[in-house]
Amino acid sequence: MVAQPTNPETIAAAFTQAFGYDSELVAGIAAYRCHPYRRTLIDPPVIWSEGPTRLLDYGGSGPTIVFVPSLINRAYILDLAEDASFLRYLAAQDTHPLLVDWGWPGGLERDFTLTDYIAGRLERMIQALDRPVILAGYCMGGLLALAAAIRLPSRVSALALLATPWDFHAENAEAARSMGATLSVMEPMMRMTGTMPIDALQMLFATIDPFGVTDKYRDFARLDPETARARRFVALEDWLNDGVPLPASIAREAIAHWYGENAPACGAWRIAGLAVDPARIDMPVLCAIPERDRLVPPASSSALAALITHATCIRPNTGHIGMIAGVNAPTALWQPFLNWVRGL
Repeated sequence: MVAQPTNPETIAAAFTQAFGYDSELVAGIAAYRCHPYRRTLIDPPVIWSEGPTRLLDYGGSGPTIVFVPSLINRAYILDLAEDASFLRYLAAQDTHPLLVDWGWPGGLERDFTLTDYIAGRLERMIQALDRPVILAGYCMGGLLALAAAIRLPSRVSALALLATPWDFHAENAEAARSMGATLSVMEPMMRMTGTMPIDALQMLFATIDPFGVTDKYRDFARLDPETARARRFVALEDWLNDGVPLPASIAREAIAHWYGENAPACGAWRIAGLAVDPARIDMPVLCAIPERDRLVPPASSSALAALITHATCIRPNTGHIGMIAGVNAPTALWQPFLNWVRGL
């Protein structure tokens, strides 16, 4: 195909039109990059570690709650800022929160499977504590916490599943299968690095909500940068851009088996040979299912709650991240979660 000549006026008009459509997007990105906010919170003491994985102690007294985050994003979403820290809030309310920080996968962790993380590292961490704990998992961490609670019922007194997926085909099976199929394109990169790199992960998850990124920056362009909402936006974006590569074997399990084959909902997901069957859970369980979650559709989390005998469900009118660290998080999740813990 031969390229047709284009005069300078036509090119200029095309650029003017494109910029006109996206001027707010460009302004929002520029405003984010120039914003002075930087996270300054210092990590609390480490009470257990193995390789790059640490267990952080936020102090407080009362029931011990171990929070299990995703393996993909940094753990500090639960301790984002002084005015946006779920864990510091709980520590001041007569509970004793601990946070699992998985860390950056090193040479050993790059060969890990989900069994290594759950039946190995997470179980050893729980068993090292001097009392049974409440286990709380967020997003992918909810699946890890669920599997650990099934395997260690004597060490886990209650379980909280926060925006935790289960039926990956509940809302759009075709899209989930398509995501599973993309893994083959990533194989050369994963074989070379031993991981699925951060940029590849971000690209994959952007396909779930393709317009979300542009929309949020356009909205940010309209905000007064001095407001608390603007600072919260920058804090959340910094966290989103501070990802962690996923060990290749775990990427294959999560993307090909969870998304592609819907293994959890089909009863085909196993850890160290033991089926992860929510019907086996015989302890109090809280399921927090955000109604405006685009990453984990409510139908996916609801399918998990329906399988658990002693499940209490709350449905905050928030998104996936907003439930944890948004400006409405204290009323949407923090206080209801605390009420549930006190009720135990």
